[in-house]
Amino acid sequence: MIHRLRVTSSTMKDAAALAARIDGKEGAAHGTTVVAESQSAGIGRHGHSWHSEDLGGLYLSIILRIPGVGPFVTLALGLAVQEALQEVAGVAADLRWPNDVMLNERKVAGILVQAADDALIAGIGINVNQQRFPAELAGLATSLSLETGQTFDLEALLQRVLVLSLHLTKMSRAEILRRFEECSSYARGKAVEVEGVIGVTAGLDPNGFLLVKTATGIHTVTAGGVRPVQ
Repeated sequence: MIHRLRVTSSTMKDAAALAARIDGKEGAAHGTTVVAESQSAGIGRHGHSWHSEDLGGLYLSIILRIPGVGPFVTLALGLAVQEALQEVAGVAADLRWPNDVMLNERKVAGILVQAADDALIAGIGINVNQQRFPAELAGLATSLSLETGQTFDLEALLQRVLVLSLHLTKMSRAEILRRFEECSSYARGKAVEVEGVIGVTAGLDPNGFLLVKTATGIHTVTAGGVRPVQ
């Protein structure tokens, strides 16, 4: 079921409310999705906000009732968004561990997965038809429209994202890791800095965490913003 809203503070908060068990009754089913045309308080990682321009992007949160340990669900959702962008918009997006979808080294989509009672809430924000961003984001973010000069049907993109998300989150952890490493230029051989560690990425460990090779050895990165080093 898809719940469609004109404006909301956050689709993640709305989805969490739907997922909650109330008076012994089960919350909304696996795959239930909240979609909004705009958000007044979109949520990003580490308490950051997600710029949610009115009518410009696709903002949705999916209730997932599946086992979710470590970053595997986030990685699978990144793969789903990447594939949907290729199918609907014809663009070859990159994946930056753990949750960024990139076009020309600028963020076009982001993913945030949070636990809510016995469910996971998967928030996905995609910049689709925006023509501008606030000054502080102009060098960091982009949209499908800015990259291609076209406008896109949000409904078509929504449907592909949902189908692919529900499919790819069922994959085994080994398959998720394999596909992510194949589809991300950041997974191996990329000079990066993350949380003060500078080195070259060396793949993902069995838990889905990023490995960075430095002069002192291999560091396992469990969280943090990865940035390329020139």
